Order: sequence, then structure tokens, then C-alpha cells
Amino acid sequence: MRSIKEQSLSERLERAAKARQAIIEKFKAQPGANDPEVIKRREEQVAVAEARKMREAEKAERKAREAAEKAALEAKEKAEREAAERRAAIERVIRGEAEADQKKAARDARYAARKARKAAKS
Repeated sequence: MRSIKEQSLSERLERAAKARQAIIEKFKAQPGANDPEVIKRREEQVAVAEARKMREAEKAERKAREAAEKAALEAKEKAEREAAERRAAIERVIRGEAEADQKKAARDARYAARKARKAAKS
């Protein structure tokens, strides 16, 4: 392979001109904007873009619907949990009252027994 130093100026200019000409011919060989192939390809790209937008809109709608369903489910679970907590609190109160009644009855029984012992001694 020859080095650049061995080439003359005219050879380098000639090669550069040929390269420019090749680029121009390649550019001219491309189809124009009114070419049926270009129009068809552009229409396909537009159709693909529209389909993509529709899929994205459907996806966003689906996510919003799922978020709403999740929020409703969480609200329902929260309401059920609160209702269970209220029932448990009521049951604790009732049990507490029952225990208080039992303690009072035991205290009354001890008091009555003590009175009976005092009455028996006298």
C-alpha cells in the first residue's frame, strides 16, 4: 500500500473529487418525498405510532382502573378491620362488666359471710 507522501497533490484532489461525486450520486439515488414507497413507509410509521399511543392510553387506563380497584379494596378492608376492632372493644367492655359483676358478687358474698359470722358470735 502506498503512503500519502508518495501521492501527488493532483492524485489526492482527484480521489477527493471522486469521493464527493460518489456521495452525491448516492444521495441522488435515494427516492424523493413523493415516491410511492416513501409515502407508504411514512403511512406505516404513522399507523405504528398511533397504535403505540392507543396501547399506552389503554395501559394508563388499565393502571388507573387497577389503582381505583386497589383503593376500594383497601377501603373495604380498612372498614372491616375497624368494625372488627369495634366489636372486640365492645366484647372487652362486656367482659369487663361481667368480671366486675362477678367481683362484686364475690365481695358481697364475703361481706354476707362476715356478717353471718359476727351474728353467730353474738
